[in-house]
Amino acid sequence: MVKGRSHCPVCGRTLSAAELLPCLSFLLQGGKCRGCGAKIPARDFWIEVLGGLCSCACAYAFGGETAQAALAFVVLGILTVVALMDIDTLEIYDRFPALLFVCGIAAHILIPSLGIKSRLIGCVIVSVPMLLLALIVPGGFGGGDIKLMFGAGFFLGAKLTVVAAFIGILLGGGFGALLLAQKKANRKSQFAFGPFLCIGIAIAMFFGETIADWYMGLL
Repeated sequence: MVKGRSHCPVCGRTLSAAELLPCLSFLLQGGKCRGCGAKIPARDFWIEVLGGLCSCACAYAFGGETAQAALAFVVLGILTVVALMDIDTLEIYDRFPALLFVCGIAAHILIPSLGIKSRLIGCVIVSVPMLLLALIVPGGFGGGDIKLMFGAGFFLGAKLTVVAAFIGILLGGGFGALLLAQKKANRKSQFAFGPFLCIGIAIAMFFGETIADWYMGLL
């Protein structure tokens, strides 16, 4: 709506309704623009596949609660945009953590049983330690990562935010170690950490309670 109707970025031709069918249009057109023949990035196709899988996951997990399922789908959409943006630019725009915070307000209205206290603690329980670490070790975490966990913390609440951070740090640390082992990076290299936090947030949203209970059972 901001940039007008969907169009080919190469030839500028406006796309018809038949060319906007998720996944199907890409396959029918052979991954190319029908006008100029320019190749459509395969990532676009997989993003559409991911969107379909996310909608199915939300419908399955919150099948009886349409509003909760819709909110979860919106959050997954935000996380997808954040992850791709961070991969492309190593930046996370402030509007997206803010949108997650707004989703947290909506979640509080839909699920008041979690309590505002848990949500407020969730805002700081991970983001503040990340901020302190970033101040002590420059480059440890980016400002976007910190704000992301602040906004997600209000949406998830304290317990699930810790689960999300644990998963994100575990995945991100493993990826960084792999890059070092393959000599594709050194200790001063930077890579997008936001995608791993986004994965952690998504997993915590669906399985956080189960993971937390499992972990506590080990203690």
